[in-house]
Amino acid sequence: MSLRTFLIAAAIVACAAAAAPASYAQTQTQVPQRPGNANLRPIPEGPGTRSAELQGLDKVTARTQRFYAPVGQTTRFGTLEIKVDDCLVNVPEAPPESVAYLTITDHKPGQAEEKLFAGWMFASTPSLSALDHGVYDVRVLSCTMAQGSTPPSSR
Repeated sequence: MSLRTFLIAAAIVACAAAAAPASYAQTQTQVPQRPGNANLRPIPEGPGTRSAELQGLDKVTARTQRFYAPVGQTTRFGTLEIKVDDCLVNVPEAPPESVAYLTITDHKPGQAEEKLFAGWMFASTPSLSALDHGVYDVRVLSCTMAQGSTPPSSR
């Protein structure tokens, strides 16, 4: 191997190590960096619990389900475990938008858990940052102050 080939290979390995994501345990405790939109802010305080309103689709049964996932807590949808780390909305003067940082893990029975998604999902453009799963789709509908404990509605 020539010196030039060796140096290029060493540079590639160094860059890959620097760009490698943190371990799963570390990513669970990191606070997500907010999107670059200055109009986004947390939901104004009020009665209820800061929550993301999500819609899940079970592709096998073709059933959709709307449910609330409180910020900072974990919610189940099928075999998925969804944690909402943050939920932001646009200021009233800007066009309506809701953005949620979700971490989605699949817990199939008898198998090791699999982290499927970690990132910001936008209500206005769900395909921009979507969950890629063979059985389930999850999308953000809105960020809201959920009142009490309402059971998920099925359609």
